[in-house]
Amino acid sequence: MSESNERPDGPDRPTAETEELAQQVEELERKSATASRLFDVRRLIGGLFLAYGLILVIVGAFDSDAEIAKAEDVRINLWTGLGMLALGLFFVVWQLLRPVRPPSAEELAEAMDTGQGQGGGHGQGQGRPDDH
Repeated sequence: MSESNERPDGPDRPTAETEELAQQVEELERKSATASRLFDVRRLIGGLFLAYGLILVIVGAFDSDAEIAKAEDVRINLWTGLGMLALGLFFVVWQLLRPVRPPSAEELAEAMDTGQGQGGGHGQGQGRPDDH
């Protein structure tokens, strides 16, 4: 009546079921990485700054003399637009050079274990050690 959990071909040999499960996990990790890159706040902020900066550069390039005189002879729309373009490019380049990497399953499990060991995961003991 004693049942063994070991398979006749050995517990370490992968089965078709575990291989299929591993493929599903890899596919979900790829989708998660794509979603996190798509909704990265740096991309959204950079895109907005680029769009509004481009609008201001176009408006500033065609400012009339009266509008320039009103701004004390400064092409304020042009300079502000150029600044916004530079900031937008900074955010987009930053996002491209340092993309978001979602945590792996092992990292999530480790974080859960660490959080439960330090106060049950309710915000207690989760700060930096020098905060106390």
